[in-house]
Amino acid sequence: MGEYNTIVYGAISMIEQPLYGKPREHCGVIGVYSPDKSIQVSRYAFDGLIALQHRGQESAGIYVQNGKGITGHKDMGLASTVFTKKILSTLYGNKAIGHVRYSTTADSNVENAQPKKFVSTLGSYAIAFNGTITNFLSLRSILEEKGHVFHTNSDTETVAHVLAANLLETDDYSQAIAKSMNDLKGSYSMVLLNEAGDLYAIRDPLGFKPLCIGRVNSMYMVASETAAIESLNGSVLEHVEPGQITRITDYGPVKETVVKANRHARCMFEFVYFSRTDSNFDGISIYKVRERLGRILSQIHPVDADIIVPVPDSGRTAAAGLAAESGIPLGEGLIKNRYVWRTFIMPVQAEREDQVKLKLNPVRELITGKDVVLVDDSIVRATTMKRIVCLIRNAGARKVHVRVSCPPIIAPCYMGIDFPTSRELIAANQTVEQIEKFIGADSLGYMTIDGLMQGIGLGEDELCMACLNKEYPIESVEADFLESYLGGAKGSEN
Repeated sequence: MGEYNTIVYGAISMIEQPLYGKPREHCGVIGVYSPDKSIQVSRYAFDGLIALQHRGQESAGIYVQNGKGITGHKDMGLASTVFTKKILSTLYGNKAIGHVRYSTTADSNVENAQPKKFVSTLGSYAIAFNGTITNFLSLRSILEEKGHVFHTNSDTETVAHVLAANLLETDDYSQAIAKSMNDLKGSYSMVLLNEAGDLYAIRDPLGFKPLCIGRVNSMYMVASETAAIESLNGSVLEHVEPGQITRITDYGPVKETVVKANRHARCMFEFVYFSRTDSNFDGISIYKVRERLGRILSQIHPVDADIIVPVPDSGRTAAAGLAAESGIPLGEGLIKNRYVWRTFIMPVQAEREDQVKLKLNPVRELITGKDVVLVDDSIVRATTMKRIVCLIRNAGARKVHVRVSCPPIIAPCYMGIDFPTSRELIAANQTVEQIEKFIGADSLGYMTIDGLMQGIGLGEDELCMACLNKEYPIESVEADFLESYLGGAKGSEN
């Protein structure tokens, strides 16, 4: 961050203080830029957030630049409940950023909702952030010693303070962002909007999280996933490359700076579970990856059965691939009630299990007297899978074979997934045979790491698989500090 003048450290201040049992992503981000100043883009940002709602359901926010400054609205809840037509009509401006959040490094409250707006001596700016800064505790400590005052416990606020400090050395945002990228370690894809109306798209040098740029009519859009752009009838222009800073202008995206790394580390969970099936990550089709994983899973763990049943909705595409490869018919043997509240927020495990009963109902006509292959994308804690196996058995299945398109998760994630401690991971503490017995399956077959790489089509120097092999691509993971800090974070009960 360079040498700081302690006189200005008080200059930055905060203006504002999925399915059950799954790993959870950190966030989804949107940026919209209209060269035509008469166009109000908040509605497009809202529609983009709806398309990214699967990436975070705790809070939502949109901030706009209207020629006079930056203003916005955010609150707890789904985007559809946070924003009404009346609220959107007050967010007038031709440039906007938006955010949907699931918390992994800070409390779930409106103070930590995003975008976050900050003020420094060079003016205000807002940030919408997806990822986890693995060295934010030490950065925060350094900044506090220099006089910075923090108002939340989020790593996003630390990012803003780092940027503010670097803006003191240069009034060029691209240069300040580049300096900040050298200070920040971890995963991040983010959008930044300043009061001058500059919109930046930024991706970490290892490229953990997806970020793409497209065009919707005359507007340019930045989004966490291609599906958000295409759902607005837009076209994807390019993917923000790892280590790249892109500034959106009236004439399109301009690649400002690149911070290079000797490898990449795309999160394998984006391919397996997080991203929408109709998205692509750096040009790789999510649907095709999941379908291939199902085919590979059939080859690795062949099984004699009557029907393949996906766990909705996450296991559906892999199940289709497994069915195509094995010749076993695919059936929608589990029906999901989409109007039941999310089970991961339930405070008591018994309540979570009651919610699983309400969320899923077996189609007995497809299951009774059959040998069933149950397909899902991942197992974290296995308590939910145990309950689903029980549902299938109670519906009359003779046998239940479980197939999982992700290898066993054996290590914590510090890059933005909500299992930061080993004690949450059943595969870190039990063998496959023990897990098989725990969930009550007749057989259990996981994807292999080699099979995963084959399905994605990328090698180990292009993927982050730390939760599978304990090989972290970041040198400065403050694991002891982060595990202690994140230990109380919500884990999934899957």
